[in-house]
Amino acid sequence: MPQRITPGQIKKNNRQQIYNYIYDNERVSQQDMAYAVRLSRPTVTANLAALEEDGLIAKVGTQDSDQIGRKAIAYSIVSDFRIAVGVEILRKQAKLIAVDLYGKKIDRRVENMPYANETAYYEALCEIINEFIDSLPQPNDRVLGIGISLQGLASPDGRSIVYGKILGCTDVRIDVFEKSLPYPCRFIHDPKGAALSELWASPELTDAVYISLSRHLGGALISHRQVMPGKHGHNAVFEHMQAVPNGTVCYCGQRGCWDTVCSMRALMGNQDVDSFFAAARTDHTPEAARWQVYLKNLSRLIGNLHLMHDVDIILGGHLAAYFNDADIRLMYDEIRRNCPFDEADDFIRISKMPSHNITIGIALPYIRHFLDDIDAERG
Repeated sequence: MPQRITPGQIKKNNRQQIYNYIYDNERVSQQDMAYAVRLSRPTVTANLAALEEDGLIAKVGTQDSDQIGRKAIAYSIVSDFRIAVGVEILRKQAKLIAVDLYGKKIDRRVENMPYANETAYYEALCEIINEFIDSLPQPNDRVLGIGISLQGLASPDGRSIVYGKILGCTDVRIDVFEKSLPYPCRFIHDPKGAALSELWASPELTDAVYISLSRHLGGALISHRQVMPGKHGHNAVFEHMQAVPNGTVCYCGQRGCWDTVCSMRALMGNQDVDSFFAAARTDHTPEAARWQVYLKNLSRLIGNLHLMHDVDIILGGHLAAYFNDADIRLMYDEIRRNCPFDEADDFIRISKMPSHNITIGIALPYIRHFLDDIDAERG
């Protein structure tokens, strides 16, 4: 027998629907809202009053209108009613960011501190995170949670690092943070965080392969607007597929992985990225020659991934901002040369989130969860 929808569920759905409409449109009047969500004016009025009393929305002046008479009151959500924090841990730095309900930066901090898989390190970092949160203009009880990225694969439940050769952090558990931080915490693989920020910036994006081109290579598979974790937490880890038999030793211990061919480290070593491209865009320099070889190698990787997943390929990471139109044309030519199909040049995309994409992305799941159910915290 089908379950009946209770009056309480109807009331909750109305409240969520009205909040979502305000969130999506940013600044709306009561009249526009009642028409758009197809609810009665009294229902909309009552919900607006309750949402305002609870602090989720606020009046923000009046709404421009073509109608003669008194202008309608405009409503917006309180964007910092809840916030989330992202912490990206690197070999020599920790990057912190706080974002509001629109995923916009509230504050950011970078701490120069060498990583060590030791209790003293985690305690020191937790102290920095607590100080960072205390310094925010928002009260601490607005923090939904903290997403944490160590350079390693996270378990599907976000409770542990299952593979962390770069930093030597395999088997680290989230407990090392939770015991000192009074907020929900979870690990998120750094390329997954970058892909989550890409989804946030691209509402039209449904399916894609995300390639993170930073000091190390990484990736994520996006399907139906979800980043796929995989059964064991290592979905789309194509950086460890073999590109060159008996090639350079990868940090994973194998030889010739794609990370040894298409990472920034493989391209330029420890050279500064801006100085590398200043030289690479000049004819007849060693950097220009290396960049051409790199583009051809990257084309092979993109071509293989596109054969496996006939979806958009998004180039992200630190290197993404340096591609120009000529680079993209060259890669399409290379892909077509090595592909059995007549490939169209319509599937390589440059990331819309080249800055702070990982730190923002690992904070976003907490924001997404809140927006999907604004009353979940009530129990």
